Amino acid sequence: MTVFHHTAAMVRFIVRQDRLRLFIWMMSLVAASVATASSFTGLYASDEERQAMALTVDNPAMTAMLGPGYGLDHYTEAAMMAHQMLLLTAVVVAVMNILLTTRHTRAPEEDGRLEMLRSLPFGKLSQLSAALIVMTGANLLLALLTAFGLYALDIESIDLQGSLLYGAVLGGTGLFFATVTAIFAQLSESARGTLGLSFASLGLAYFLRAIGDVSSEALSWLSPLGWAVRTKTYVENEWGPLFLLVAAAVLLFVIALRLQLVRDLDAGFLPARAGRKEASAFLQGPLALAIRLQRTAMISWLVAMALLGASYGSVLGDLETFFSSNEMMADMFASAEGVSMTEQFISMIIMVLALAAVIPALLVIFKLKAEERKQRNEHVLTRAVSRGRQLGSYAGFALAISICMVVISALALGLTGAAVMDEQLPIGQFIGAALAYVPALFVMVGVGALLVGALPRASVLAWLYLAFSFIVSYFGGLFQFPDWLARLTPFGHVPQLPQDEFNYGSAGVLLLVAAVLFALAFLGYRRRDIQG
Repeated sequence: MTVFHHTAAMVRFIVRQDRLRLFIWMMSLVAASVATASSFTGLYASDEERQAMALTVDNPAMTAMLGPGYGLDHYTEAAMMAHQMLLLTAVVVAVMNILLTTRHTRAPEEDGRLEMLRSLPFGKLSQLSAALIVMTGANLLLALLTAFGLYALDIESIDLQGSLLYGAVLGGTGLFFATVTAIFAQLSESARGTLGLSFASLGLAYFLRAIGDVSSEALSWLSPLGWAVRTKTYVENEWGPLFLLVAAAVLLFVIALRLQLVRDLDAGFLPARAGRKEASAFLQGPLALAIRLQRTAMISWLVAMALLGASYGSVLGDLETFFSSNEMMADMFASAEGVSMTEQFISMIIMVLALAAVIPALLVIFKLKAEERKQRNEHVLTRAVSRGRQLGSYAGFALAISICMVVISALALGLTGAAVMDEQLPIGQFIGAALAYVPALFVMVGVGALLVGALPRASVLAWLYLAFSFIVSYFGGLFQFPDWLARLTPFGHVPQLPQDEFNYGSAGVLLLVAAVLFALAFLGYRRRDIQG
């Protein structure tokens, strides 16, 4: 059919474009799943410890966060893995599919690249069908690698059938949200609108499932994430919900193709509302423009960080009971003088929240690179705006976002924890522990600014450095990494309050390092050519 002409060539083109991006996504997801499953065997060495964990997760807060518990009467490593990791990993897989599908559907159309391809003998549906074929292949490969990776661990309860279902659920969820994104790419007139609608649908699916799992089984069945957790992987291995996911994805694929066929290029079924005839007083200068371009995404991140902090805070009330019944966890969080195990656990959680806060901050600073790549940046620089002011606007916004993210999440952690803990901790203690990470956050933003300013093509190094920081900071104790390895990241120099005292010397050194990074970033940005 002419509408699919040269689809195979487009598939090869997309794979070539994203081969590194797909490799990093899939290897990260597979490695995280395999490493988590392996760690459970060391953390919970006996049936008594696993049953103690089953009691801890069997409460409404954990049900809302992870899904309904199953296999709790005999909480094996496999049941624990599926209950605690399947839903969260499926959400990350959905994010991967939303980002990559948008990148190859609405984004090239918005940038004018699709119009150029349409001038060649490519069919009208070639781009969309090729993008979804690539995503189908990526999800299938992810499913197989995850399944055989888990089975290769040779853990007794992690059998082949359960592993295949675990991987298939991840792939099925990813495929579903890839097709959902393809639908929104037809409805919206922009890539930003496509991302916003797609992430809103993911959030709605999560909250429908959370409310339904706690109060109404029927409500959970309205959510594709509800279908995913009802496969009861490694326990009952229900394949029906997975087939429902795949069937829905196929139906959405057909609808997306039909919508693509009947609409005009660059048009959307949900036209954007008309903007102001004149700019408002709040749109004066590059800083205001940077905020305006990213306000929706950053508001979404603020909500997500608050929910992440609240989800951790909801389990603080049961920690002492869990620690007392788990010898390994009790050793890991051995009581220091005047500091409870709960307070030590809170310190670790705030470190995780600080690491998560780096993500939106880097997204802000890398937005400048995206604007440059789309040739929008030069329109600003041809005005009375210097390069230093342009980079400084994005860098300043990124620094402010990093502080807001970690403080909001710590505040949500403290407020939620106060509602469930018998002995409440001062909210100021949570905020103070979060603010201790601000110098480390500034260093991470400085790394991003340096790459944007001097080496824009190497920006992936910032994400790799963040992943390295997370692994050595979070899993360092579990895998017994040497102390010097943690010192290679800024987070290894931050005291974990309240068991540690605040070190003004370390904070000063980190701020000095951040200042040097920003100075080099501004110097590089002034000297290098603007990419066209």
